[in-house]
Amino acid sequence: MSDSSTPRFLQGAFEFRGKGFGDPVALDDALRYVVPPGATTQPVYFRGGNSTDEMITVVLHRDGVPMRYFPIAAKGATHVSLRVLEDLLGDTVLEVLLLAPAEAAGTVVIDLGLIEI
Repeated sequence: MSDSSTPRFLQGAFEFRGKGFGDPVALDDALRYVVPPGATTQPVYFRGGNSTDEMITVVLHRDGVPMRYFPIAAKGATHVSLRVLEDLLGDTVLEVLLLAPAEAAGTVVIDLGLIEI
């Protein structure tokens, strides 16, 4: 393993329309990351903002399974430090999905910071 590290970010502002809290919505291909073979990646932080009048939840999926839930209040924002919680090994697939009430529509701002070692 190398002594250097590279920051990676899954981020942007994304429009969405909710399908209900039981049906996650994929927002954009930019919110998908595959850990390179032979590397290890650690989530460092999550920041998010919600433009709607409804609570929404951002879900970080690891290899297709929910790994972390980040609820964001109506017209609210959140910042969660994730440093040194876990190592994600090579070929792990991370995806950021959204849960929102059916027909809720708006914009979510997502900033997920990762460090690739």
